[in-house]
Amino acid sequence: GAGTDEHALIEILVTRSNEEIQAMNAAYRNAYKKSLEEAIHSDTSGHFCRILVSLVQGAREEGPADEERACADAQELADACNAESDDMEMKFMSILCTRSFPHLRRVFQEFVKCTNKDIEQIIKKEMSGDVKNAFYGIVRSVKNQPSYFSDRLYKAMKGLGTDDRALIRIMVSRSEVDLFNIRKEFKETHDVPLHEFIQVETMIGDTSGDYRKTLLILCGGED
Repeated sequence: GAGTDEHALIEILVTRSNEEIQAMNAAYRNAYKKSLEEAIHSDTSGHFCRILVSLVQGAREEGPADEERACADAQELADACNAESDDMEMKFMSILCTRSFPHLRRVFQEFVKCTNKDIEQIIKKEMSGDVKNAFYGIVRSVKNQPSYFSDRLYKAMKGLGTDDRALIRIMVSRSEVDLFNIRKEFKETHDVPLHEFIQVETMIGDTSGDYRKTLLILCGGED
């Protein structure tokens, strides 16, 4: 409907496994009587739509890095940086949305050798809007997924107003998965324990009472 939560779409689709995405597709069709892919087509457009559709198919390769292919992929990405923005985005999509995470980690290392630049820098500098956010999400997730979630939690709470949907979604969905690692990354990056940050930031907003207590219990220790 009116207004798409692009950040939620990106966050969920770039961090879930093929198996989780396929289960999600089945649950979505069951609940809303149409496919998630159809919903994405009707509410998004352009390269951003293509990226999401590629991710929602849940067909990312699995398995370890292929050294030879990683070098070729890195060179293709490096060459694409000199192309028109449309061609560059299509080439980035063809590699970032399809290769396995271990393989992409190797590609990113080779990319630095080819260009003397980190792929994150290139995405930030050369791309914009939802396309930039989607590719950036994939790269961050490949490099260090708990760090990516830590960043999303920080943005959901920092300053006036709390993005409650993002906060609940991440705290609940990562509980007993990798929340301990997210807490560790949060403290290292932001120099404050997640538990303390939830207490302080949610006091400013309207996140009080039982809701706040529940978040703190989900969070667990005070690090």
